[in-house]
Amino acid sequence: MTPEQLAAARDRTLRDVVAPDLRVLFCGINPGLMSAYTGHHFARPGNRFWPALHASGFTPRRFAPAEQWEVLELGFGLTNVAGRATARADELSREELMAGGERLIAKVAAYRPGWLAVLGVTAYRVAFGDKDARVGPQELRLGGTRVWVLPSPSGLNAHWSPATLAQEFGRLRAAAYGSQYGPRAADGDATGAPAAVRAQGPDGTGLRI
Repeated sequence: MTPEQLAAARDRTLRDVVAPDLRVLFCGINPGLMSAYTGHHFARPGNRFWPALHASGFTPRRFAPAEQWEVLELGFGLTNVAGRATARADELSREELMAGGERLIAKVAAYRPGWLAVLGVTAYRVAFGDKDARVGPQELRLGGTRVWVLPSPSGLNAHWSPATLAQEFGRLRAAAYGSQYGPRAADGDATGAPAAVRAQGPDGTGLRI
């Protein structure tokens, strides 16, 4: 990005992709500069959010960031904890994350998703005051909304490979869509489990992406 584009990105606000009563509301930490500039969530080429959605069966194909509004038809939406665009999420202050958590609670109350999926365990711990939180479903409930913490899909998060990231997304998909098992149920086996999830071995290897 040019210096002019970077300056413009820092002044822009990324719109939520949201509607009432979704199965899942995915919540990133905050917009990256590319996302703020383009207006598209998870727009940086190295971000693994869109590939993980497809590999786990949330989408019937790999969506481009510019196709973000199509996810509402599949029952899920997109938002962020904090609104300020930064090059890295660790540029946010603790106060920004805590204020973002309060706004997110109000947003969940207004839109009533079945699940809130926060993409980043460190940011979740700060925003919701839970220093012991781990990836996976949480005990916390926001009204009728359950909470799941997912790993950050940033390419900087080397602790999670594309395969294990897709596996964790698949666990959420199974919980959110139940026996229907989400928008790609027809692509799965008799129970609706998608091929990407079925293909893993006992040690988590062999996951097809």
